[in-house]
This record gives sequence, C-alpha cells and structure tokens, in this order.
Amino acid sequence: MEEEMEALQKNHTWELVVLPKGKRSVGCKWVYIIKHDLDGSVSRYKARLVAKGFTQTYGVDYDETFAPVAKINTIRVLLSLAANLDWPLKQLDVKNAFLHGDLAEEVYMSLPPGYETADKTDVVCRLKKSLYGLKQSPRAWFGRFTQAMKRYGYKQSNSNHTLLLKHQKGKVTALIIYVNDMVITGDD
Repeated sequence: MEEEMEALQKNHTWELVVLPKGKRSVGCKWVYIIKHDLDGSVSRYKARLVAKGFTQTYGVDYDETFAPVAKINTIRVLLSLAANLDWPLKQLDVKNAFLHGDLAEEVYMSLPPGYETADKTDVVCRLKKSLYGLKQSPRAWFGRFTQAMKRYGYKQSNSNHTLLLKHQKGKVTALIIYVNDMVITGDD
C-alpha cells in the first residue's frame, strides 16, 4: 500500500480539498494481488487503490467512456506480418497506465482507507489524474498516449484506432494497444 501511495503522490494524482457544497465524492478501496513467478512462487505482493466508479453519474462525474480494445482481426494481421516477414515482435506493459491520464472532469474521491484523518472529516481528494475504477480512466490514458505517439510521428489507423503506424524512409513500425498492453513490430 505504501508503494502505491508513493506512486500516486509522485504522480500528483490528487490534491486534498474540502468537498464543495453540492458535490459528492466517489469512494475507493484497496485491491490486493499476489504476483507469481513462472515457477509458481510468490514474486511480490501488490496493492492497488481503485475508485468506486460504479457510483459515478453520467453528466456529473463523467461524460465519455472508451476502452482501447484492439480488434482481434487486426492483431491476427499484425502477427501474420511479423511471422511472414521475420519482423521482431515486442510486448510491453505500461505500469500504472491509468495514472498517466489527465482528468478533464471535476471528480472528488474519499480519502483512501487507512489514510483518513480523524480531524478533517470533510477533506477529500480532488482527482487530477485518472485512477483505476473511474469510468473515464481508459479514455484519459488512451488520449494522452496517442497524443504522445503522434508527436513521435505515428498515425492512428482509421479502421482501428488502437493501431498506430509510423512510415519513415521506406520503413514501417506498427504498434497496437489493448488497454495498457501493447505489441510493437516492424522492419525498422
């Protein structure tokens, strides 16, 4: 939990404020995961703070949702190209991906369990970054990621927005993203 809280604070995920009149906060909870090595032994224990996004109200806490889910046919074509053209294939996982998405909406969250303060019962977290569990988190992360990739010369496919392509000097690089996992291949 301490490691997760450090990551949240380092990323400036929220600021502590008094809950404005007429506003409500979403709750949050800790989710615990045991990560295993290939041999089945425990590699580490992980805690993730998750917002209770199911309590959000459309038009109040969020406006749009979108999860970057790659189409299976696009994945098959990409894997086929890599196999047939002997392109290298790399798989990447973005750690704390949703924490990189900036929130446009005004969202308040209760203090994380175990980190409440007895003397400040009306203090909440005003979220500046997206958090796992919020309805708009996948959209916020994907928006920030695609903006960065466009600055690096990638273009989004019109037929599948999760596919990003870069053509440069006769070479091609293809990247496909599925939530916070991605596969990259090409002849460059």
